[in-house]
Amino acid sequence: MNRQGQIKERVERSRRYTSTESPEPLPPTRKMAAPLMEKLSESLGSPEPAIRLILSVLVGYPCALLYRRFFFHQPPTVIHLYHAISGLSLAAFNFGTQLYHSALCVLVQFLMMRLMGRTITTVLASFMFQMAYLLSGYYYTATEEYDIKWTMPQCVLALKLIGLSFDYYDGGQEPSKLNEEQKRSALAKVPSLLEVIGFSYFYGGFLVGPQFTLRSYQRLVKGELTDCPGQPPNSVIPAMKRFSLGLLCLVIYAIFSPHYPDSYYLTDEYDAQPFWYRCVFILLWAKVILYKYVSCWVIAEGVCILSGLGYNGLGQNGEYQWDACANMKVWTFETTPLFTGTIASFNINTNAWVARHVFKRLKFLGNKLLSQVTALAFLAIWHGTHSGYLLCFSMEFIIVNVERQAQALVRDSPLLTRLANSSLYPLIYLVQQFIHWLFMGYPLVPFCLFTYDKWLRVYSSIYFCGHIFFFTLYLGIPYLRKVLVPRKERSEKKED
Repeated sequence: MNRQGQIKERVERSRRYTSTESPEPLPPTRKMAAPLMEKLSESLGSPEPAIRLILSVLVGYPCALLYRRFFFHQPPTVIHLYHAISGLSLAAFNFGTQLYHSALCVLVQFLMMRLMGRTITTVLASFMFQMAYLLSGYYYTATEEYDIKWTMPQCVLALKLIGLSFDYYDGGQEPSKLNEEQKRSALAKVPSLLEVIGFSYFYGGFLVGPQFTLRSYQRLVKGELTDCPGQPPNSVIPAMKRFSLGLLCLVIYAIFSPHYPDSYYLTDEYDAQPFWYRCVFILLWAKVILYKYVSCWVIAEGVCILSGLGYNGLGQNGEYQWDACANMKVWTFETTPLFTGTIASFNINTNAWVARHVFKRLKFLGNKLLSQVTALAFLAIWHGTHSGYLLCFSMEFIIVNVERQAQALVRDSPLLTRLANSSLYPLIYLVQQFIHWLFMGYPLVPFCLFTYDKWLRVYSSIYFCGHIFFFTLYLGIPYLRKVLVPRKERSEKKED
């Protein structure tokens, strides 16, 4: 079978797994909402799954208000039931009977902890099962487009359940062997099935994140995550601020995304544009496309704040903080001229999860670089099976390491340090920001286009300028150090 035939077969197979027009009867929640969703989708010009998703994220706010008003003082069992029912209802609204995928994974995870105990075998079995199930889902539902289907919340759930096995394992270790982060999340006993279900389907994090630990969820259920002991938290205003910001980002995306479609990359019109235009299009496209993720995460964060899960105690300024579930630092994301600054401000909780459960757990390798490569490889596989993900995160690895070398060069060179602190800095900032925005979009091309035939066409049209730029810097910075850094400082650096 030729490649075109294989793609056609894969698309048809995906439709059988994802189509809302299933031959079997629709569940009541979807059956009643189907005509309304179709009309809303047509009027807004957006796919129906996207409409369902954003409505489900927004429904988290009334769910949180109901929790504060009627369930805050209820026994834990009642609260778990409320979270389980509300989360499962949202899953049914979005994915119908396909919610059995997540339910099965939750049940298997509970049984592994209950039957296998606090062993490394439990952790490994959890890791292998959850990732294998997720990757199988990717394979059987894969198309060459971005589709909202059951694998989207499944990737969030996979990390949540794998992290749960780690935390349960840590609860049986000597406290002296754990770092402070592990101590805060370690579980003293195996949770109940209802507790795991409530944790997994909590309406503030089931669909798009953020990641949080079972210990944090347990504190929420006990009513401990509040600035008013014994009462719901004073978090309405902080939650509404995040909601407003998220809504603004969503509006920006809705207005500008039709002007920067992914499909434009694959047209003859794009190929016919001047080189500078093709590069600037990548820059603007990346800024717009990222608002899709920013808006969902910030709105979801507002739900967590409203419920109390976002409570983070008193800050250094003496004010209560509500950023425990922050997945975006929007101001830093918009203003930082550094690639590492953007990465640190984007999808924060997922990056923290990978750092805690992959990067730091590989300390026994004794090689920080190898741990970093493994963590990025895991992130690439976790996102999906397309080659574009692997290329995106390999470019991230190259860009981050080159930037760190460049920062060290500026720090060690008296000439570059004076230049960076001079009156020319505003101009330097603008140039640096342009380079930063341009080459932040560069790795996103394969991330969003998925398959090699698509991203290869785009990269060829811009002559692989990102690869050339960063590999040139990687090879050239050692020679620049010899010229710009005094010999004495070079020798001291080598000794360190």
